[in-house]
Amino acid sequence: MARSNFTNDFSWSKSRHDKFQECPRAYYFYYYRSWGGWEARAEPEVRELYVLKKLSNRYSWAGSVVHDAIRDVLLDWRAGRAVDGTKVEEQALQLMRDDFRYSQGKGFWTQKYRKAFSGLVEHEYGEQVTNEEWRQNADTVRTALRWFFDSRWPELARGLKPDQWLEVDAGASFSTFTLDGVKVFAIPDFAYVEADGTPVVVDWKTGKVRDGYDEQVLGYSLYLSQRYGLPLEKVRASLVYLNEGQEQHVRVDVEAMEGFKARFTESVARMRELLADPATNTPRDASAFPPTEDSTACARCVFRRPCGREAAAKEV
Repeated sequence: MARSNFTNDFSWSKSRHDKFQECPRAYYFYYYRSWGGWEARAEPEVRELYVLKKLSNRYSWAGSVVHDAIRDVLLDWRAGRAVDGTKVEEQALQLMRDDFRYSQGKGFWTQKYRKAFSGLVEHEYGEQVTNEEWRQNADTVRTALRWFFDSRWPELARGLKPDQWLEVDAGASFSTFTLDGVKVFAIPDFAYVEADGTPVVVDWKTGKVRDGYDEQVLGYSLYLSQRYGLPLEKVRASLVYLNEGQEQHVRVDVEAMEGFKARFTESVARMRELLADPATNTPRDASAFPPTEDSTACARCVFRRPCGREAAAKEV
């Protein structure tokens, strides 16, 4: 796409909604003020926000490594290639070691690395993380991958016929649909059709079971229905907690979808209220996006320095 046509269009996703809910100022930095920070001539403030928004914390980093590893495994099985689970684990842990060294040296300020990883917020802000805590992070990846290979999923995936595969973490450029005129990002980790014709969408989780995740797979269900012309009421959605060894089936029916759409409509309306020009997705002044009063959220935030909350975050 030509740079002249590269515009910051309004869209919706569960992650965007969550950021807006947690802190409007962080939302403003992430989706608006950092825009264009990749350009060589970007203002220093914009460049800083852009680099910071790309950083992960150690927990989301571990989750990303697991998701990417499982995605590659599923793609191999889809292509009929054999997979060695032990090698997958070894490669994932080696990748983490390489990522860690790159991040520790703060190379993210001066050089490109791999697209899926830019660096860790713990290194940027000099957070005190013990060696044991870093090892626990690696154990999260190890445990998740071992459970996956010992679970029912490998046999299921290898047994799927070519026409039963729908998607494997296709990426943001592919997995979108339109709801009430709004572009919605929905990127299922795994979607397939069972032998009896039932569409199934799966979302892998490395964290603990908590409320709110069902909203994500409801969006995935809508996406599958719209993209593939599948009856929405037939879609079956699952949240698979790899480190907990649990699978949670999410109800996809008229009541659940009406609730999702109502919350979506409210979320979009609140975001658009803060736009000076909704047609061009131009935000109002930063003052319209107040920072949260929750200091624990500030302690987790990648924008704590430009927001002036770094000192307060250290006190948490």
